[in-house]
Amino acid sequence: MSVRSDARTIIEAALAACRPDAAVRRALEGRDFPAAGVYLVAIGKAAWQMAACAAEVLGPRLKAGVVVTKYGHSMGPIPRCTIWEGGHPVPDENSFRGTRAAMELVEGLDAEDQVVFLVSGGGSALFESPLVSGEELADITRAMLASGADIVEMNTVRKRLSAVKGGRFAQLCAPAKVYAVVLSDILGDPLDMIASGPACPDRSTCAQARAVAEKYHLPLSPQAAALLDQETPKELPNVETVITGSVRELCAAAAGSCRQLGYRPVVLTDRLCCEAREAGSFLASIARSHQDATESLAFLAGGETVVHLTGDGLGGRNQELALAAAPGIAGMADTVIFSLGSDGTDGPTDAAGGLVDGETLDRLRDAGLAVHKVLSRNDAYHALEAVDGLIRTGPTGTNVNDVAVVLLRR
Repeated sequence: MSVRSDARTIIEAALAACRPDAAVRRALEGRDFPAAGVYLVAIGKAAWQMAACAAEVLGPRLKAGVVVTKYGHSMGPIPRCTIWEGGHPVPDENSFRGTRAAMELVEGLDAEDQVVFLVSGGGSALFESPLVSGEELADITRAMLASGADIVEMNTVRKRLSAVKGGRFAQLCAPAKVYAVVLSDILGDPLDMIASGPACPDRSTCAQARAVAEKYHLPLSPQAAALLDQETPKELPNVETVITGSVRELCAAAAGSCRQLGYRPVVLTDRLCCEAREAGSFLASIARSHQDATESLAFLAGGETVVHLTGDGLGGRNQELALAAAPGIAGMADTVIFSLGSDGTDGPTDAAGGLVDGETLDRLRDAGLAVHKVLSRNDAYHALEAVDGLIRTGPTGTNVNDVAVVLLRR
């Protein structure tokens, strides 16, 4: 067994432990639902997996459902449910159509009805009914992505430009009760920020939204600027919420797998939130500091880094993190650094993340690639592909942030 094969084992074990099926089942089994009818709405990159499990548990109690997920993330029909696939990270017309279907599903429900609302990461783009044009919303979203705005900043703005975010979807469901089952993809599990909080009272303020717009010089029309001054719901008495998963569980699962393979795991943080390149350099420094260790070590960092776009290449934050670590561990034996997104997709690519070892830098040079030039173009995907450094898992059915791991095998 090589350290690279250990990495693959850890990846598989961590992802398997964080699939949402069991968590959704725990949240629904044994729960009393009204006889009048149960309606299902599932949104996000894990929506199909969550909805499929919920439909199985609910059985004939489920009257109808709408599932809105990312392109390629649907894995077949679900009884009594209509499935929509849409754009992510930028919403498109199919995102809007799927959301309209969900809004129509809950329209006219009464107090005896129940809406089971399944929420996972990616819901901010996939579940959207904009109060501005779709084109303007896409421009604003792209501007925030390119500027390096974090997910909390992005959602603070987006929920005010939407008819369903910031608690507004729960208002549409009223007087029906809403039971929200949430798979968290934001550090600290702030319910009002996960998928921009469609069924959660909004803690952000108009002043904070305006501050984000000013900070990143967002291209706002007068209509969009005016919407930033319209306050969101602060109380939703018809909603009950349970969180089913988070990055802490992802880190714990990865650490458990490391331990089984003979590594002593150290979880550095489950709130990593810096530049991807800086995180890669930092983790490489951790590897350098422990090269003289006499036992196998694993250092883990969960969270979600950011990337500032300076080029027109292809990649994602996990791939940039891994590539940025390659120079720092060049020449080190039995040392690997990898980073992956738990949803199986990293940026607009078919890779979940990237992996580098002590030989990666030499292989890149042999291929005529300089790390600093590749990073300036944001083209980590093609560079890692050239040196067998891409992690491909396919869509996983879950989404609980990212995990990066340093492995030192002794």
